[in-house]
Amino acid sequence: MLPLFSRSLIAPACALLFFSATADAAEKEKKKPYPHYWLSIATTSQSMPGMPAGMAGMSALFGGKSAFGPRRDLSLQLESPRVVDSPAAAHEIPAGQKMGDSLPLITPKQEKASREPSERQQPEQYEKPKMRMLIYWGCGDTIAKGQPKVIDTSKMGMAEFGKVFAGRTPTHQSPPAPRRGWTYGEWPSLNEKTEIPADSSLVGSHRIKGNYTVDIPFALDQKRDFMNPVEFTSVKATPTGATRVDWKEIPTAIGYFATAMGSNQSTGEMIFWSASEVPETGFGLMDYLTPGDVNRFIKEKVVMPAGRTTCTVPPIFKEAQAGMLQFIAYGEELNLVHPPKPKDPKQPWNIEWSVKARLKSTGMTPLMDMGDDESRPRKSKSKKSKPRTDDEGQVEDSGEPKGGMGDRLRGMFGF
Repeated sequence: MLPLFSRSLIAPACALLFFSATADAAEKEKKKPYPHYWLSIATTSQSMPGMPAGMAGMSALFGGKSAFGPRRDLSLQLESPRVVDSPAAAHEIPAGQKMGDSLPLITPKQEKASREPSERQQPEQYEKPKMRMLIYWGCGDTIAKGQPKVIDTSKMGMAEFGKVFAGRTPTHQSPPAPRRGWTYGEWPSLNEKTEIPADSSLVGSHRIKGNYTVDIPFALDQKRDFMNPVEFTSVKATPTGATRVDWKEIPTAIGYFATAMGSNQSTGEMIFWSASEVPETGFGLMDYLTPGDVNRFIKEKVVMPAGRTTCTVPPIFKEAQAGMLQFIAYGEELNLVHPPKPKDPKQPWNIEWSVKARLKSTGMTPLMDMGDDESRPRKSKSKKSKPRTDDEGQVEDSGEPKGGMGDRLRGMFGF
């Protein structure tokens, strides 16, 4: 027989164990894994303000018919904790998307390594790169005091270089991806070559169905539709040698950011610039950002507010190779969790699925005055004459003014 004091402790101990087990079970139920679905919605555009329409055919030289002008991109990614032998899933889409009734979410095949790694593999020898970089920032007709910030890799270690060169760090985002114990599906697959129609719209009802996921119904509104393309309305040189860039406002944008890069051919220096009002390289900002990050960076005067439509790049490329401007407009996000979080904190929250839609619109253009060549002074032509030729019969001078559209394009692309 147990002593009296032992028997008096049994009941409370059992109750404690019971409530502890119940709490553990509730905690495990709360953390039960569930499917995640992401839509990455992008609009991209490469443009040359002032480029004649007849030169659009040049795009075939740079990767196909969509090399210049706007293009719509869509990446769909699903991960689910359910594993099946023959995974199959699809994204049912609205009619306005104009891509059929659904898009297949293909599970990539896992390929085995082609060869075993050698037992004693010698580590590769890396030589520290030697370069000198000049960092500028801010919109303005002149270079502000205190610029540039000079980075010379020959005078610093790699850790110091990375610290100086790094900019602000946005919130880390981890889209669905293949991983052990989960099933993954994506669109487009590696073999998918479907182009999205220029007038495609994502607005409407969507549903994810498959044999390794629960049904995931959701809807997208106009704020989560493809964003308007970045459209530069003017790229003009100023008397100081700066370059004023104007663009059309994007209605669904919540902020803008721009960077430019070039090199000084005579010194070999790399030149970097960002539109931030404070020192910022911006390398971590040229991608999807959360609305929280965008608002924070606007307050820190790093990201330009949505109502902004102009910025002047200081005269930092005047003695250098023409810089290339990269521009991004950030869009709204959609974050859904089903069912929504209960208002009663004591009620268990058993999440069945989540959906995230993130948006951006990006553009690229050369930082050179692409004004109308007709406005440039031309050689007087009192009478028609045949073009001059050299001893081999080759034309020496076409009569086109130097620095015209043809010369600028030839200089950029090397033909």
